Amino acid sequence: MKAVRLFRHAGGTTFRAPLFIWQVPAGFPSPADDYMDKRLDLNEHFIRHPEATFYCRVSGQSMTGAGIFDSDILIVDRAVHPAQGDVILAVLDGDLTCKILDRRNRRLLSANDGYPPIPVREGTDFQIEGVVIHSIRSHRVRSR
Repeated sequence: MKAVRLFRHAGGTTFRAPLFIWQVPAGFPSPADDYMDKRLDLNEHFIRHPEATFYCRVSGQSMTGAGIFDSDILIVDRAVHPAQGDVILAVLDGDLTCKILDRRNRRLLSANDGYPPIPVREGTDFQIEGVVIHSIRSHRVRSR
């Protein structure tokens, strides 16, 4: 899966949307409640290190098994230490890619059986840009 655009996190921004106190069932409909618990600031829930966080839009199908799909936006944190099995954004021979880190076997893994592992050999230009901590997907079909 290839990263196609990078965006910096605009630190200090606040967007507070209503947070309803009742959970919304995904099964059968229930009556709507007009009661809000509080305002929800998405930064509080998704951004831990504002100065080290950036976003990118991805393309491709290699990470669908991890719930990352073509055109999703990834929230990437450079301050998080990459661990075995983390989804990361990396530069591999000059190209940005989103893969699963397999430190034990020195390779990058896809989350789709149609894509083989990528070995990271000695001398390979390889750098981890950050750990993918969340992904954002639009569920509304848009014309491009």
